[in-house]
Amino acid sequence: MQEVKTSSTIDIQKQKLGFGSIVLMGINGIIGTGIFLLPSSGMKLFGPASILSLLLDGALIFCIGLCFAECSSLFRKNGGPYLYARSAFGNFVGYEVGFMTWVVRMIAEATLYVGFATALAGMFPSLNNPLAKNVLVTILGLVLMSLNLAGARLTAFLNNVVTVGKLIPMILVGLLGLFFLHPANFTPFFVPGKATMSSFGQTTMTLFYVFTGFEGLVVAAGEMKNPKKNLPKALIMAMGAVVTIYLLIMIACIGVLGSGLVNSTVPLQDAMSKMVGSWGGALVAAGTLLSIGGICVSSSFITPRSGQALAEHKMMPAVLAKKNRFGAPYVAIIISTLVGLLLAYSGTFAKLAMISAISRFVQYIPTCLAVLVFRRTMKDKERTFKVPFGPVIPVIAIVVSLWLLSNTPSANLLWGFGALLIAIPFYFITGRHADNDFGE
Repeated sequence: MQEVKTSSTIDIQKQKLGFGSIVLMGINGIIGTGIFLLPSSGMKLFGPASILSLLLDGALIFCIGLCFAECSSLFRKNGGPYLYARSAFGNFVGYEVGFMTWVVRMIAEATLYVGFATALAGMFPSLNNPLAKNVLVTILGLVLMSLNLAGARLTAFLNNVVTVGKLIPMILVGLLGLFFLHPANFTPFFVPGKATMSSFGQTTMTLFYVFTGFEGLVVAAGEMKNPKKNLPKALIMAMGAVVTIYLLIMIACIGVLGSGLVNSTVPLQDAMSKMVGSWGGALVAAGTLLSIGGICVSSSFITPRSGQALAEHKMMPAVLAKKNRFGAPYVAIIISTLVGLLLAYSGTFAKLAMISAISRFVQYIPTCLAVLVFRRTMKDKERTFKVPFGPVIPVIAIVVSLWLLSNTPSANLLWGFGALLIAIPFYFITGRHADNDFGE
């Protein structure tokens, strides 16, 4: 029977994200606050050879991204890693992954709120007090909530503008830096006393944080036009662009600042100031605010879709899936914003923000494993994208991920994966009643 398209159906379709918006949202979701700390953190831990850690992280995240791309080509609904884990390993594992996805994103969003307020206070010292921080956080949270309640189209437009705006100063640093490099700043490439396998592992795990965030894009697959076709290609394009930008910035900052990079708290700003003067530093400072604000826009769009996806499959209360006339899951948006604001007011995210990187592996490893499972259970199902070289890339992604976690202090692992235990009683209350529609 042919589907009849009503005017409301057509209006909702117009709200869907196009291919260009998907690519920019993917880039925006990854490039946030971390890039502004990336070069100095790597230089402190491993010297100029930290470029190798960045390359390994880029290769790992690209392998993981390919696994996400194949899985996303099999499903059309919101959910991302939760949906893949549940389809491959059952309700309990899916619920654990989905619960962690939503919790981690709300914590990360709260951290971004405070990060934006802190960056603004750095430019205007009069705002550097708890009251001003809470006021700024509240305004930001309510503005983003209103924006998302208006539907995907308005969010996509603002996301596109902000993403392009924040990329300009970053690309300038990377490209101009190639003309101001001092080869002596790269020697010795392996610094005596730092060039150990343990340091390499620690550096790689530390820098891995700046690549996280791409997985949020697949959570919102239901908000996109033709997600099975567009999402895999968009993921690959976004990942390739981010890895290229990061490498250029890392090389530029080391080549321009040399050993001075170790003591720089704003390496991109310092590098640009040294190359072209104070106006260049001001441009990068503005890019910092755009970057944090931009990822806030992207995160505020994706976070409630994590809760909505659980509700759509009856793994959370159905009210979370309710939508307004713009097709926005308004209950999930309001709850996500309120929880995010409460966390932001507490001001205790420095530790949680670091641990969120570890928590992401709860989504990454099951998704890579799911590729291997789907190759067997869905071998006859049509895919718009398939990871090349058989099981090689998923296996490499899993092994390297486990190696990274093995270089992480046990206390951080406990905090990072502790929410898995918290989720268990919730599963027996709501998660056992999940439906069997995986949105294929």
